[in-house]
Amino acid sequence: MNAFFAEFLGSAVVIVFGGGVVANVLLNKTKGNNSGWIVITFGWAAGVFTGVSIAAPHSGAHLNPAVTLALVLTHKFSLSLVPMYITAQLLGAMFGAFLVWLAYKKHFDETADADLKLAVFCTAPNIRSYWHNVLSETIATFILVIAVLDMAKPDVGLGSLNALPVAIVVLGLGLSMGGPTGYAINPARDLGPRLIHFLLPLKQKRNSDWKYAWVPIAGPLIGATLAAILFVLLE
Repeated sequence: MNAFFAEFLGSAVVIVFGGGVVANVLLNKTKGNNSGWIVITFGWAAGVFTGVSIAAPHSGAHLNPAVTLALVLTHKFSLSLVPMYITAQLLGAMFGAFLVWLAYKKHFDETADADLKLAVFCTAPNIRSYWHNVLSETIATFILVIAVLDMAKPDVGLGSLNALPVAIVVLGLGLSMGGPTGYAINPARDLGPRLIHFLLPLKQKRNSDWKYAWVPIAGPLIGATLAAILFVLLE
């Protein structure tokens, strides 16, 4: 498996688990309807565990443009590979979101609430305050990235990373920092599925909330940059 396909497949798997568990909890007439936030956080953590397990031997399992950026800033990854990695991550996230829609199409059709349908694909805050929302995403991503950088060996990026530690970090971040914004902590995870929501022929569909879409891009990238700076200073 080459690095592009590894990042694509790993990212798709993360979204199948993560978007799938959100669909199971939020959409009408599912087995897991209204099972709650803890179920959602465990689903995302399991997705990260599986995606990293698949991709790590082949690409280092970045699966997140924020992680890729941090590895470049800490001289653990080549800048020339960034466009390929981020393209694979975004396309993988889009494909994963499409698969979630296919699996849950009948439940999307049974759900009238357009906001719940959008929530399957992308994040949104319960209290909309853009700069506070950016701050929340920045803090959460900073913690994720500083943990990942400490787990990764310089010579192989994330290739040596066991999948379980990063999955536990994502689980903990969801439980502790997920309340304000839904913890995107990954620009591709939010933007890719949001694009799929925009393109799909959903019944009773609302807009894709593009006014908010910059927040789960800016916050994670700022958090990753700050984490990289701290990591370099402490090395």
